[in-house]
Amino acid sequence: MRRIVVRSSPVHGRGVFSRANIRTGSLILEYKGKLVSWKVAQRAYARSGAEDGHTFFFDLDDGRVIDGAQGGNSARWLNHCCAPNCEAEQEGERVFIRAIRPIKKGGELFIGYQLQVEGHRTAAMKRTYACHCGSAECRGTMLAAA
Repeated sequence: MRRIVVRSSPVHGRGVFSRANIRTGSLILEYKGKLVSWKVAQRAYARSGAEDGHTFFFDLDDGRVIDGAQGGNSARWLNHCCAPNCEAEQEGERVFIRAIRPIKKGGELFIGYQLQVEGHRTAAMKRTYACHCGSAECRGTMLAAA
């Protein structure tokens, strides 16, 4: 039995949910997709017509991106939370999702996006990257602290 399932999320669109209790420190899944440069990823985003800032990109330390929209798996549906229960660990060009606290069966899995954007943070940009996690620690944004 798979330990996770993708279904509708009360936070945003689709989300990843546990099908069993998951212990702190458990490796849950790998973020998969096609490895591309940021330049290629930006062109793909521009062509997609996405207006809400929604992508399946996971940036790597070396400047490349895993594009979960191309050959990706369930990990691309992980939603953001300001009080995440999972974290991403990069090992070379691979990214693994690990539980940082216990997750009960049926609970949604979250990571902290800490999105980086260039330029001045306008009101429109803040609306685009608004957080709706509802946690007591909610910062109101998926953007990294300025």
